[in-house]
Amino acid sequence: MRRIAAFIRDTSGAIAAEFALVLTILVLFLFGIMDVGYYAWELNRGEKATQMGARWAVATDLIPSGLAGYSFATDGGIPQGTVVPQSAFPGVTCTSTGCTCSGTCNFGTTANTASFDAIVARIQDFKSDVAPENVEVEYSWSGLGYAGDPNGPDVAPIITVRLVNMEHRPLYGFIFGSVGLPEFAYSLTSEDGEGTFSH
Repeated sequence: MRRIAAFIRDTSGAIAAEFALVLTILVLFLFGIMDVGYYAWELNRGEKATQMGARWAVATDLIPSGLAGYSFATDGGIPQGTVVPQSAFPGVTCTSTGCTCSGTCNFGTTANTASFDAIVARIQDFKSDVAPENVEVEYSWSGLGYAGDPNGPDVAPIITVRLVNMEHRPLYGFIFGSVGLPEFAYSLTSEDGEGTFSH
């Protein structure tokens, strides 16, 4: 009995036990700070990659190949020199599987895969884990441009590049698993819609 009582009163190892409890919490806190910082860095990379993809999209060839050479004046019956109405250009969304029109499009919506791939490659320069299926490029009516423009496409759409369905794998993913990233989107107005290089 004396030995048990002496063992219970003995406090020589109390500091080590308290340190072990505090160290566990401290290490978890430290790992949490590192993971939050890594998540913020991934958000920043996603934003920058989307911005650079949009910049590339507005200064290079349009993905809907029929839009670049389509004359809304000659082929669409819109008076020369007038703004192309939204009803004639309802918008086009392009993904890795092709382009789809938001309404009725009289111009061809066949995807220029080289243009799409160039945008994806530019995005991957900033965020390498982006796959083609994570990229959407949307061409929306802006009211800019005019029917029969002899110097380029008749419309100057607002081009929005989106990164969708992205996953973030934390540094300590074996504990937390993966976390979905928000959708990234950035829009600019089309410039010339021609070329293979953007500065």
